[in-house]
Amino acid sequence: MKLALLSDVHGNLHAFDACMAHAKAHGAEKFAVLGDLVGYGAFPAEVVDRCQQLYFSGNVVLRGNHEDMLKEVRALQSTSAMHTDTPNKATAHTNALGAQTAAWTYAQLSPAQRYWLETLPLTAHDESVCMVHASADAPEQWRYVEDERVARISMDAACLSPEVRYVFGGHVHHQSLYYRGTGRQLMSFKPTAGVAIPTPSHRHWLATIGSVGQPRDGDTRAMYVIFDTASEKLTFHRIAYDHMAAAHSIRQAGLPEFFASRLETGR
Repeated sequence: MKLALLSDVHGNLHAFDACMAHAKAHGAEKFAVLGDLVGYGAFPAEVVDRCQQLYFSGNVVLRGNHEDMLKEVRALQSTSAMHTDTPNKATAHTNALGAQTAAWTYAQLSPAQRYWLETLPLTAHDESVCMVHASADAPEQWRYVEDERVARISMDAACLSPEVRYVFGGHVHHQSLYYRGTGRQLMSFKPTAGVAIPTPSHRHWLATIGSVGQPRDGDTRAMYVIFDTASEKLTFHRIAYDHMAAAHSIRQAGLPEFFASRLETGR
């Protein structure tokens, strides 16, 4: 089976559709979206709609920290409704959380979409695979897996289940691969886009799959991964899409300029 893994879509419909089309063209049979469907981008409702279609067709969709930020907005808006002398508290608080677009995103979603996002799970398991948005040891804390030390902690937690050999996550917006060498030490491996990497199941592996909707490594192309469970190979992909159109949509929506320019530069 070929499993397509996507994360950190961030309301970028252009990038999401491009990655999905590429995955299907390359034989993907199952899909997993590992959180942060919304935030920053101009098409949160459309992305959520696409992901709901995947979810109700038997695929995996997880909750990320940007979905949790919507709960903060809801709670603060309820507080503001009771205290009408402080109407801007919700926006100020979500800004402090690093979610300048959270209140705007909340308003774009239907009540049913908001409820669905809030009730998504933090983790999922599929035979030898553990999937999570951030770190598997404490997924609700949104810890960034960005070095060998944190990768080891996440891997150790996931692999308490003896059948788990692979841990896949997002959150850090870049692509990386770690594996356990001799003993308990983790080794890092820098993947090359489009090159299948043998990941035999006699080892433990952890990959961060990158961001579909907001790359931050100076490359504007979207990121996602295909895991071939039969051949035990992992392929990291970079996909060109109309990032200028996505940036234009952010400006048209009246969202912060920073998020538009980030798509244009990949930073």
